[in-house]
Amino acid sequence: MLEFLNDRLVFTALASLLGLFVGSFLNVVIHRLPRMMERDWHAQAAELRGEPPPAQERFNLATPRSRCPHCGHLITALENIPVVSYVLLRGRCRHCGAQIGRRYPVVELLTAALSGYAAWHFGFGVAAVGALLFLWSMVALAFIDLDTQLLPDSLTLPLLWLGLAFNLATTYADLTSAVVGAMTGYLALWSVYWLFKFATGKEGMGYGDFKLLAAIGAWLGWQILPLTILFSSLVGALVGIFLIVLTRHGRNVPIPFGPYLAAAGILALFWGESLTTLYLGTL
Repeated sequence: MLEFLNDRLVFTALASLLGLFVGSFLNVVIHRLPRMMERDWHAQAAELRGEPPPAQERFNLATPRSRCPHCGHLITALENIPVVSYVLLRGRCRHCGAQIGRRYPVVELLTAALSGYAAWHFGFGVAAVGALLFLWSMVALAFIDLDTQLLPDSLTLPLLWLGLAFNLATTYADLTSAVVGAMTGYLALWSVYWLFKFATGKEGMGYGDFKLLAAIGAWLGWQILPLTILFSSLVGALVGIFLIVLTRHGRNVPIPFGPYLAAAGILALFWGESLTTLYLGTL
């Protein structure tokens, strides 16, 4: 079996297929996790007020079953095959004909592509397993932040600890670099946050961004952080200017930074050393 998986082409194909199904699950996480957090906040607020928790149906990543948001039609297993079902249904609910969001196949295909490339890049082994977990987390965090401007602790903190755990064996960086990367990643954006707040009286980013950069540092080491911050800031600034100039996006409307950090983290995972060398050589 191991010899079978050691064939890079076979491993890439299997990882891509797995990525499709994981992408389908990530769509559930992206949609439900913020709502689960909101329910928890309401329950905690009621407890602080001395009130009973609000009555509501059980809601988590597994319950209730997925359904059409327009007509309530329960999604069957055959209607939930990643990408294939979307194509066969022509992007519409089989029961009411309402449009199914393009986000679903996009997340599935993106996750499959990243998973397949990780398998090809690292080959069968611990590094590939860790890379898959890292990439899946980045996809979920990026889309959750796009939708809600939240980066849940339930994803960022386990991601940070997982990075340190994988680097106990120097999988991506030595353990010292990983620990320093976690500390530096957090403190770098924490410092920017407070400098901006002292200068303007406003909050320029959320604490979730600190934790996400700390997690990237824990996985890839402190050496990769300057490139990660530079790339994410550059892309974020360009996108922000585009939104303001061409789409009349209000200057006071916040733009999530998490997706750019996630994109920079993915680039750093695959080509961080080469890009850093190129950057330093250019300087």
